[in-house]
Amino acid sequence: MKAKTISYVALFAALTAIGAFIKIPIPYIPFTLQILAVYLAGALLGPRLGFLSQLCYVLIGLIGVPVFTDGGGLGYVFKPTFGYLIGYVLGAYVNGWLIERFRLSSIRSIFLANLATLITVYLFGCVWLYESMKWFLQTPISVYHTLLYGFILPVPGDLLLCALCSLIIYQVRPRITQFVKNKEVHVQ
Repeated sequence: MKAKTISYVALFAALTAIGAFIKIPIPYIPFTLQILAVYLAGALLGPRLGFLSQLCYVLIGLIGVPVFTDGGGLGYVFKPTFGYLIGYVLGAYVNGWLIERFRLSSIRSIFLANLATLITVYLFGCVWLYESMKWFLQTPISVYHTLLYGFILPVPGDLLLCALCSLIIYQVRPRITQFVKNKEVHVQ
């Protein structure tokens, strides 16, 4: 992997970590800005590098660097919110794949790719929340409460970020693509 590629992956991993520290506490699942970095990583780096950036973020946290909302360490796997982190990794891939595969370039189509990312994150997050409360913490919650605390309460802010990122990606992605093409022309 080239140094520039590693730098991009590291940058988006760092942006996700920064997003973890900008949080609004709500029961069970705090609202953070992490998903903003997930949308941008997938859309701007593509599926593979977007995936790697989020995987890097999760692995750094699991080795003990306190980059997650509540710290870090291998024990984080047992926290109710760990499923959202898995969702970030897969969500970045989904976002990048959809945008590249279908050459999405309108604000509306990018919003739909971001929405697919959001659904991916919440699917893994809610399943993990439900199962971890039941098995790890041995304080089971109902499916209703899982959806209430794991989806309904935090999703409005993430939908707002979904729309905001659609505008950012719409503006930035063509410029990045043009910049890369110009660099390739000068290298040849």
